[in-house]
Amino acid sequence: MTWPEWSIFVGVLLVTMVLAGTLLGRLPLTAAMVYLALGWLLGPSMADVLRPDPLEHAALLERVAEVALLIALFAVGMQLGVPLRNWRWRLPLRLAFVSMAVLVALVTAVGVWWLDLPVGAAVLLGAILAPTDPVLASGVRSERGDRPDRLGFSLAGEGGLNDGAAFPFVMLGLGLLGAGEVGHGLLRWWSIDLVWATLGGVAIGALLGAASGQLVVHLRSRHGEAVGLDEFLGLGLVALAYGVAQACLASGFLAVFAAGLALQRVRERPPSRRMAAGPAAPPGSGQVPQDHAADMRGSVRGFNEQLEKLAELAVVLVVGAMLAYAPPLPSLGWFVPLVLAVLRPLSVIVSLPGERLSAPQGAMLAWFGIRGVGSVFYLLFALRHGLAPEVAQALLSFTLWTVAASIVVHGVTAQPLMHAYAVWRRRTRRPR
Repeated sequence: MTWPEWSIFVGVLLVTMVLAGTLLGRLPLTAAMVYLALGWLLGPSMADVLRPDPLEHAALLERVAEVALLIALFAVGMQLGVPLRNWRWRLPLRLAFVSMAVLVALVTAVGVWWLDLPVGAAVLLGAILAPTDPVLASGVRSERGDRPDRLGFSLAGEGGLNDGAAFPFVMLGLGLLGAGEVGHGLLRWWSIDLVWATLGGVAIGALLGAASGQLVVHLRSRHGEAVGLDEFLGLGLVALAYGVAQACLASGFLAVFAAGLALQRVRERPPSRRMAAGPAAPPGSGQVPQDHAADMRGSVRGFNEQLEKLAELAVVLVVGAMLAYAPPLPSLGWFVPLVLAVLRPLSVIVSLPGERLSAPQGAMLAWFGIRGVGSVFYLLFALRHGLAPEVAQALLSFTLWTVAASIVVHGVTAQPLMHAYAVWRRRTRRPR
């Protein structure tokens, strides 16, 4: 296609998605399902317009997925307004770290015993498939405020955390394959990739998010400076948190998620006594003091949510086209259902004791473990490290078809299941 033809195609696609948005809301479909099908139609299997060969263009495609993931993580962090000391964070932390580690172990066992993969490749496959995606599960959204429903909040928090928490296991798999460094006795892996990358990423992101937000709010409320360009603030904070964390060998994904959380918690401090004694609005003037912190959060959140939708469009289109490069292996017929319908629920069960969840909440948490951008990124990250051809091809097929199946089955079931869950919530709240 020529550049004008691409321009026409992109314009028609974007306008059509706006016009069809209401229709999609009435059907058991998601935008990601439409993008996936369109990517398949445009890929080498059909129209042969898109040719995103993941083995040949791994580095470029990795950057596309990386940018999309960073935007998504920051946007999710900006949506979660629950203080970190709140008990509601306990379940997302369990899901993101305990359940994820259990899923990696289960997939590793299946890979070694049933798929005949080397141990390193099996660990790598488990780590690639472990992260969940809070963006693609558009039918399951966390409520805003400091008292959201536990289902949406836990799934969003899990998705925001485990994209970064999966990194140590990816590095472990690469190290066992000889494509990465784990150190003598796994010392480097334990100290740097696991402990420091996790704790350092969270600390760096939280510090930069809180400091940047407080500085901007202080300048606006006290001096009338740094007004406007909130979109630049969001993008700048994403780039700053990610860059500083990566330079310090910490997790850039956790840093960006923590930066979004910290910026969401920024509040305007009360003025000092001297400033409070300054000129006030005349009585009866109708002027309302401006909440600079709320204005900043709203602008940054709105802009990032729009970027998030564009990133989803780009990545899922590419995934649909990449399916042509992932041969449908015979074992996919049982592996994909096993991961989505058996291993995911089993990994969630270990996180539920003591949480006092209802049966519908536990069942929904077990089911909605959608795989998406995080898995695509880690697949491309692994391919770029020069894996053996047979290992690379196996990872490609198992990952892409699992992601595609997850987008479809979770997309189809999201609307009816969430409707049934909403009905159940109303009934349980109704006074007897």
